[in-house]
Amino acid sequence: MSLVAAAAEARITKAPVMTERDGPDGPAGINPMPAFRRPPDADDLLLRRIGHGDETAFRELVERHIDRSYALALRILQQPADAEDVVQETLVKIWNSRGSWEEGRARFSTWLYRVVTNRCLDLRRQPRTEPIEAAPEVADAQPDVLTALQRHEVSDLLQRAIDRLPDQQRVAIILSYFDDLSNSEIAEVMETTVSAVESLLKRGRQALRKLLNRAERDIRQSFTDD
Repeated sequence: MSLVAAAAEARITKAPVMTERDGPDGPAGINPMPAFRRPPDADDLLLRRIGHGDETAFRELVERHIDRSYALALRILQQPADAEDVVQETLVKIWNSRGSWEEGRARFSTWLYRVVTNRCLDLRRQPRTEPIEAAPEVADAQPDVLTALQRHEVSDLLQRAIDRLPDQQRVAIILSYFDDLSNSEIAEVMETTVSAVESLLKRGRQALRKLLNRAERDIRQSFTDD
């Protein structure tokens, strides 16, 4: 079990109780919004057991979702410690609100993505200063090292471009391309319509192309200036 899961267990009795519903303005509640009913899935069965205080079921639920939740938080925040805190807080709230899950409505994974996303966006809006970290030492420039560095630079360039997108566009791009969610699933997570998601993705892709083209021109220029 990862550090986040262990920390969640350690803080079971210390975390605040969840509020009534999730939303863009603060911590989310556990009751999903949609009114339709669906057959219970594996997560619902675990949540049913968690409602009766089954800690083993809680551990199983954590293990099922912790990796993707952390990856989502890290892509939005770009700060491992903050991403870990967001996931930990969310998981502990699930335990503290055990018994309040309304089975047969929204999928737990959709609710979880929504809560993690909203909390991350809340953190991004808070003013903060970060210390400048020392650059790591670069190993000898062997061909395989150079290839790895080039790949890292490309990935880093893409991430910096994504990080410059407006919040809603960035979240839609991350959920679509990194988490492979459908437009309808993204609409559920973001509490909006499919057409709005399509618009966000279109504008996000256009903005990314401009940002990446500009970066490429800047790189070329740096090698041609006298």
